[in-house]
Amino acid sequence: MDYEIETKDVLRIGLIVLSTDETLEDEARQVMVGRDVSLLHTRIECAPDVTPENLGMMEARMTASAELLPEGLDAIGYGCTSASVVIGPDAVARQVGKAKSDVPVTNPISGVLAALNHLGAKRIAMVTPYAPDVVAPMRAFLERNGIEVLSEQSFGERDDRRVARIAESSTLAAIEAAAKVDGVEAVFSSCTNLRSFGIIDEAEAKTGVPVISSNSAMLWHVLKLAGAGGGTGPGRLFQN
Repeated sequence: MDYEIETKDVLRIGLIVLSTDETLEDEARQVMVGRDVSLLHTRIECAPDVTPENLGMMEARMTASAELLPEGLDAIGYGCTSASVVIGPDAVARQVGKAKSDVPVTNPISGVLAALNHLGAKRIAMVTPYAPDVVAPMRAFLERNGIEVLSEQSFGERDDRRVARIAESSTLAAIEAAAKVDGVEAVFSSCTNLRSFGIIDEAEAKTGVPVISSNSAMLWHVLKLAGAGGGTGPGRLFQN
């Protein structure tokens, strides 16, 4: 039987999601709702124990994971904030590019830098689920890139499977505590597995400053790289 090939003029966004992540895909769908976007996922093996050593091991697996994404993508996001710091954004883009050449690549920490620049914020508070040996490189990375971290709150959790279970109310309380320091211009809630979309607007109302998360920043940025607007999402980032 004959058939027709249907073509639709939609953006095609690829996401490389950690094997332990239960949050990024749910929050990504909220940003893409109502838009002509095809959101395509692949997974990358990630040890649940979040240490710099385990995070760095994903560099060697990244190309194979990216190869599993379809062709014809407009942009790709690699979904791990702490690994993007440990491996480095340039190395992330290089490893993904071996599989998908000429496709713009971003990651959460690059999205955060772009989002903070867009919001005009240079002095921030930070909330993380991480242990100290993961927090320290992230803070140093931000400060090397012109972002002063005035305060931080962390849950000290090493098991990424438990991070996905941290209540948004706990994240909200940590954001409020971190933002109390004088001079804070924005709050960054780090980790793609730490849920926050349900409390970002409330957090902004309570703190009086913009609040971005790893997911909100990366999803906003990947849409920008794909040539679209910033999408629909929580917080001031998506209103500017």
